[in-house]
Amino acid sequence: MEDWKIKVSVLWLFAEVSGLASAFLGIFEPDLLQQFLTTGEIEGMKMGPEVLLLFAVILLVPLVMAFLSLTLKDSMNRWANIIVGIVWLVLGLTDVPTYLAKPSAYAILMWVSGGVALALIVWFAWKSKQKA
Repeated sequence: MEDWKIKVSVLWLFAEVSGLASAFLGIFEPDLLQQFLTTGEIEGMKMGPEVLLLFAVILLVPLVMAFLSLTLKDSMNRWANIIVGIVWLVLGLTDVPTYLAKPSAYAILMWVSGGVALALIVWFAWKSKQKA
């Protein structure tokens, strides 16, 4: 198996764990858990079945990409990682206003580390094309 595929697969797992760690640590933000228990909302968003399904899909995509990175043929593998990696990076950039409005060192660290992992995914996938 090619070296870049293993790197990309591990980077997808890294990006996933950094996102999960950020969400887990966010539970301990002052008043956030109490707000959820009292209102069923987190920062104004009602946690209903639709939102939880969306979160489940968001959590599954990097895991599926980690698997596909090891199993897809080279050309499809490269493009899948480039496209999904860029989409995930862009989605991550939508969180910037949150971090600017309410800075939190742990969340910024997790966001940056996940973003670096996604950028490296795109980079390794792009560079693999030049080696083929």
